[in-house]
Amino acid sequence: MRVSSPRVSSSRVFSRRSFVAHAAGVAAGLAMFAAAAPAAAQAYPSRPVTLIVPWGAGGGTDATARIIASLLEKELGQPFTVVNRTGGNGVVGHSAIAAAPPDGYTIGMATVEIGMMHWQGLTQLTSTSYTPIGLANLDPAGIQVRADAPYKTVAELLAAIKASPGKLKASGTGQGGIWHLAIAGLLRDQKIDPAAVPWVPSNGAAPGLQDVVAGGVDIAPVSLPEARSLIDAGKVKSLAIMSDKPSALYPNVPTLKAAIGSDWSMAAWRGIVAPKGLPADVRDKLAGALKKVVASKEYTDFMASRGFGVIYAGPDEFAAYMAKSDAELGATMKAVGIVK
Repeated sequence: MRVSSPRVSSSRVFSRRSFVAHAAGVAAGLAMFAAAAPAAAQAYPSRPVTLIVPWGAGGGTDATARIIASLLEKELGQPFTVVNRTGGNGVVGHSAIAAAPPDGYTIGMATVEIGMMHWQGLTQLTSTSYTPIGLANLDPAGIQVRADAPYKTVAELLAAIKASPGKLKASGTGQGGIWHLAIAGLLRDQKIDPAAVPWVPSNGAAPGLQDVVAGGVDIAPVSLPEARSLIDAGKVKSLAIMSDKPSALYPNVPTLKAAIGSDWSMAAWRGIVAPKGLPADVRDKLAGALKKVVASKEYTDFMASRGFGVIYAGPDEFAAYMAKSDAELGATMKAVGIVK
């Protein structure tokens, strides 16, 4: 007696084959996804990047941002578009950077004012509101007076301030601005009441310097690049620089350390930041490109032609620098009485 084998329907055979094919397709898809994920991460940037500048077109911050943007384009192969977002003494632009999606497609140029605005009650933003990418520029304050002023050294100027508190006036920015804090901090460091040099607010270094030339004020504690044209024209002279290193622009101008033994320093700085929460791989890609840009001949030549200082600090060092700057600015602003 012959036993027949059980018959398998064609529909069951089709079902099994479909399942196997589907499973194989899923596995292949997962494998392709896994292989593509690292490639996608390395593809940044895959579209244009916006670089927000919190200050107006034509100024030093704008010029620095635009040369950096043009060189980042070459390094990363995508357009970097500079957008000026002005207003609120820097609050508007810095807020726009912080509020952008943390995907690397909106970054910005933060300036020293980010360590000042929150002390004045203008915003709650601080340096910790961002992902630091890198420090790219540093311009220390100088101490400029008229070329025919009787003070040949900063020591002589300080002696005159002590002898006649309130007589000599200074200008170069708004009340509580970076250059106001520069001279106030120096006076505090030298155990002189910051109020001994009344501050005359101005719309910036240029009008403050012109007021020095005209005799309306006596001191403009602004950066040497800002005073360059008047120094070269022989209308003002610089007595010292508030830095631990001499200026490359005017190496014969003494540091405060060399002139009076003071460690006080104050500088305007600019650096690239991104919104908080930027992925580490995107941060590293931007930081690596920025490091190359700052070291490039195109950048150093551009900055030297304008007298701007060149410096580089990576993400971690830049974060520490901003925190230190914030603390020092806050202490000085408290001493001057402009903290809210």
